[in-house]
Amino acid sequence: MVLNMATIQIRTEIPGPRSRTLMARREVAVPRAPYNTTPVFAERAEGATIEDVDGNRYLDFAGGIGCLNVGHRAPLVMSAIQEQMEKHLHLCFAVTPYESYIAVAEKLNALAPGNFAKKTILLNSGAEAVENAVKIARAYTKRPAIICFEDAFHGRTMMAMSLTSKAHPYKAGFEPFASDVYRIPFAYPYRNELGTTAEAFAHHLENAFKRSVAAESVAAVIAEPVLGEGGFVIPPRDYFKAIHTICRKHGILFIADEVQSGFARTGKWFASEHFGIEPDLITMAKSLGGGMPLSAVTGRAEVMDAPGVGGLGGTYCGHPLSCVAALAAIEAIEKGGLLARSTAIGQHFEDRARKWQKKWPLVGDVRGLGGMCAIELVRNAETREPAEKATKQIAEYCYKHGLITITAGTFNNVMRILVPLVVTDEQLNEGLDVIEAALASVTEQKQPALSHA
Repeated sequence: MVLNMATIQIRTEIPGPRSRTLMARREVAVPRAPYNTTPVFAERAEGATIEDVDGNRYLDFAGGIGCLNVGHRAPLVMSAIQEQMEKHLHLCFAVTPYESYIAVAEKLNALAPGNFAKKTILLNSGAEAVENAVKIARAYTKRPAIICFEDAFHGRTMMAMSLTSKAHPYKAGFEPFASDVYRIPFAYPYRNELGTTAEAFAHHLENAFKRSVAAESVAAVIAEPVLGEGGFVIPPRDYFKAIHTICRKHGILFIADEVQSGFARTGKWFASEHFGIEPDLITMAKSLGGGMPLSAVTGRAEVMDAPGVGGLGGTYCGHPLSCVAALAAIEAIEKGGLLARSTAIGQHFEDRARKWQKKWPLVGDVRGLGGMCAIELVRNAETREPAEKATKQIAEYCYKHGLITITAGTFNNVMRILVPLVVTDEQLNEGLDVIEAALASVTEQKQPALSHA
């Protein structure tokens, strides 16, 4: 395999000397808890590429964990930020409001699914959006309980962490968690532990009302339409309609966590659209800001108005730079045809990955919606035992060969694709070539441990 060195240029050993020096400084100055996926330090980035401090260039299939659907330093985003910097930086919307906050809210109200009046509050992070969505749901319903799902990830702050499923590294040692949080299984077709139909999976919600919490005590059910950190798991297409119907029956709000799946990542503005649902509340962040920190909660107007005046907000919420960046990012998605591009990326990935699946039993499952796609790696195709070690080896092979990737999954055995949607066909193929070479390399090393179903 020969990579196009115009895109990927490995000039030094990985990590290079400057990255090693910075890592030594990092270990002294920064706690161990903030994890680094790779040992290389970035210097600059553009489009779908990153250059490190040693001059090595990489293709970026991680996109800042899904924050860069419009690419690194998207021209429209950069121009909007530069123009805003000539006006003002921080004012605080709670003190002296500004138009760009209103414009973002108006745009999100129009984009979010649902033929009803909506309102939007802007915040700083995905976790903060989740925290506020729960507050809003409780204020509206006057009920305390929240139902969430196994394998879910909703953030690292107290309520968000309580809703998150994975114990290590997100929850262990941080107990106790918020009360009145109840968890049910998520529809995970590949592992097929709970039945095969949407109704079979959704039945676990009704069971929760009998076994865990009374329906009349539940304010909301919160779910990622496509699991993010949980492994890019896609439920049956009618699953959320069944969940939504049960919620309506009991006067429970449905919150869609679209922090990772929103803003063209799945080929639509929101993954909820694939499932034909109109959530009462939607949380969003990541690619909303085009590389700037910004999150939002958009929902039914009467629900959003439930908290009292002054009940929601924060000093930096809806920062002016982030607001203009968001408006520019949305424009970039529209003008760049990135919804269609996401769909094309996903189809191309699936075509390649299906060939890997036929060739190597290490590739247990291939799945995705648009550009939110993944492969799940297993030690044995029949038992589907997670291949955590092999997944780590593949990720390491990738960054040592010019490709930045990130893993996912409750069992740490999923390679996920979050490449900026502005990636060229040539770059996309180069990146997939690296993953293919990594699979071949790891399979050759571990062949005795692998077997076909």
